[in-house]
Amino acid sequence: MARKARHFTIEQANRALPLVRRIVEDVVRGYAELTRRQEALQQAVSGGDAPAREQRRGEVEAQVEEINVYIEELNHVGCELKDFRMGLVDFPATLDGRIVCLCWKLGEDDVSWWHEVSTGFGGRQTAVGVFR
Repeated sequence: MARKARHFTIEQANRALPLVRRIVEDVVRGYAELTRRQEALQQAVSGGDAPAREQRRGEVEAQVEEINVYIEELNHVGCELKDFRMGLVDFPATLDGRIVCLCWKLGEDDVSWWHEVSTGFGGRQTAVGVFR
């Protein structure tokens, strides 16, 4: 059964932020580990070491599964991870009757940016004074 998309106010997004921040920290850390494990797998493939290759492949798959759990947690909150490296998250919102995204990235103190759905991160604008 499909879940109805949640739309956040800026206050709701900021209240969710402590949990979202912890999950995103895990995602970013997990993604860095996944990258390292993928490199180790590639070395095992290049080296022709079948047992090492299978072990590394299992490690990569386990890391992907772990990251998917974190992504599902974010989806359960109602937000969407947009970038694994910088920890970029969008919170669906409504502005003047249209769907937009409140935008936050790891390292920012609060959710204080927004952008049109079509522009993404490059179109970020300050949410101060726009969302009440």
